[in-house]
Amino acid sequence: MSNVVADHLVLLDHLRSILVAVGEAEQVPEESHALFLERFDELRALLPIDPIESQYLGQDLMSQVILRYPQIAHLVPRDLLWFFGGDCLHFMPDEELDLYQALEERRYEAEQNDEPFDWNQEKQLLAMPEDQSKH
Repeated sequence: MSNVVADHLVLLDHLRSILVAVGEAEQVPEESHALFLERFDELRALLPIDPIESQYLGQDLMSQVILRYPQIAHLVPRDLLWFFGGDCLHFMPDEELDLYQALEERRYEAEQNDEPFDWNQEKQLLAMPEDQSKH
């Protein structure tokens, strides 16, 4: 399993804990919430086995999280929206899309040059205001 998939499994686990808390707070209909969590768990199980095949399910579920649970939309890890892509990208502003595109370009460049790449560190550097990012 790649580091990219492992990192996203951690983010999915985090998001699932938020969804469980929403259900426990009885903010959503219990029956449909339980079914949704079952589908979420299917994604969690499928991702390490077949990351490519899990993309469509991931897109569908991330979109549903935002549409079904608008009270937690701001808590959905942005890396998950970018990772699953497709319709998920509609929930990201242009500036955020530009940031993630730049991150992908930096990762690709690092891979081509056999250089290490730390996604989170690079994301922090890119997110800094221009005058602070120069070291």
